[in-house]
Parts: sequence; C-alpha cells; structure tokens
Amino acid sequence: MPQEILKQIINQLQTLEPSELEQLSQAIQSYLIDRETAAKRAIFHQALVETGLVRQIKHPTVQQRTRPSLIQIQGESVSQTIIAERR
Repeated sequence: MPQEILKQIINQLQTLEPSELEQLSQAIQSYLIDRETAAKRAIFHQALVETGLVRQIKHPTVQQRTRPSLIQIQGESVSQTIIAERR
C-alpha cells in the first residue's frame, strides 16, 4: 500500500467514534484471519501435491446456494410422529 494512502487512513481514524473504531477493528481482524487461513490452506494443499497423496486440488466453484423451501405439513410434526411410533 502506498504510504500516502496509509497516512490518509490513519488521519481519518481520528474522526471515528469509538463504536466505529470497534467495527473497523473487527473487520480488519476478520480480513487478516481470512488471509492467514487461506495461506495455511495453500501450503497444506501444496504439501499434499508434493508428497503425491493427491494429484491436483479441485477448488469448489463459488455459487450462491439457495436454501430449500420448507414444506408446510398438516397435523402433528414429523418428530412427534417418530417419537409416537417408537413407543
């Protein structure tokens, strides 16, 4: 990051409220943890390939997964039916 941008960001920190600073701190920590996790995962995958345990690492495609819609049922819940049948 160029030093000028970093200086601007540091100067803008003085204008933030404590709650905003806390939110910024949490966002930065989350970002750093994500990067660290990704780096560790890449090292692990590389070690798997180098040792011959796997030939290639397939990365899942990032797609928005839709949640299945819930089915409305009449009468007793399924869990109650199962409990009753086990007795």
